[in-house]
Amino acid sequence: MNIIILGPPASGKGTQAERISKEFSIPHISTGSILRHAIENKTGLGLKAKKYVEAGELVPDELMDELVKERLSFRDCNSGFILDGFPRDIEQARALENIRAVEYAFDITLSEDEAVKRLAQRRECPRCGKTYNLKTMPPRKKGVCDDCNTRLSRRKDDNPDAIRNRMKVYEKQAGPLRDYYNSENTLTRIDGGKNIEEVGGEIRKNLYIP
Repeated sequence: MNIIILGPPASGKGTQAERISKEFSIPHISTGSILRHAIENKTGLGLKAKKYVEAGELVPDELMDELVKERLSFRDCNSGFILDGFPRDIEQARALENIRAVEYAFDITLSEDEAVKRLAQRRECPRCGKTYNLKTMPPRKKGVCDDCNTRLSRRKDDNPDAIRNRMKVYEKQAGPLRDYYNSENTLTRIDGGKNIEEVGGEIRKNLYIP
């Protein structure tokens, strides 16, 4: 079961990926987690990526492709995976097809206004990257990550102007990807404005489960 989840900021794609991961025992893999793992373990690719991350620059596509390929070669991906944040463009989509064929591409849609409203409530763990929503998915202990007990913080770019700009950038990138996966007959669009359970139900309904 090889799955990718597309979606703008605050669409809940990470939350849905985690739900699928737990239900079907396949790993949820985000570009952030791939980079953190490679850098922390000082792999050859991780050391190359580190200089870009520390400089606040985007990791080049070619290097990101190699990092994804390396991660998908791990044994826990034998039965499938859920990719969140990759691919970002057609070239990465084609590179992914050369590594592992995508069986399901879910596109979670969300309006700009709803994204602004949700991200006002978002908090993130700076250590492990786990995200929370103070209203719909708060941590068990106020202001502290459930997994690593680190104090949560708010991202500097979670302000209305920055959010609207990120939405525009995302839509520009997402259009060609939607067309690509639609042509592959793997794309399903999901209304991300619904609650977590409803969105999860729509995704599950579109998965072929023998």
